[in-house]
Amino acid sequence: MKRSLLIPAALLALASVVPAEAQTLNCNRDFAQKGDSKFTILQKCGEPVFKDSFCAKPDGNRPEVIVNPPSSSSGGGQTVIVNNNRCDQAEEWTYRPGSGQFETMLLFRDGALASIRYGSRIP
Repeated sequence: MKRSLLIPAALLALASVVPAEAQTLNCNRDFAQKGDSKFTILQKCGEPVFKDSFCAKPDGNRPEVIVNPPSSSSGGGQTVIVNNNRCDQAEEWTYRPGSGQFETMLLFRDGALASIRYGSRIP
């Protein structure tokens, strides 16, 4: 390859790299992405090899809100309480895309895909 073509080829290769935070799962030429519903993921990727439901710590950005009913003496209002003992129902689906690929775990919160993480490479 000529030296003058080497630099543009290297720049093109770098431009096509997906950033780490733009995590996706390639499912039959369609991509599962954050925010997708469970139904959408099932349509794109099919059934996972494993499903796990568990109690996850609440997102720190979403405090529990308890509304005090109005009364004649207090005037009512809202009290915001962050309860560390509370948990949110979460579900994790595991996919094994195939030999040489990475095991992929999809975390769902409130019925939507919240995060994608990768495990070990499948032999």
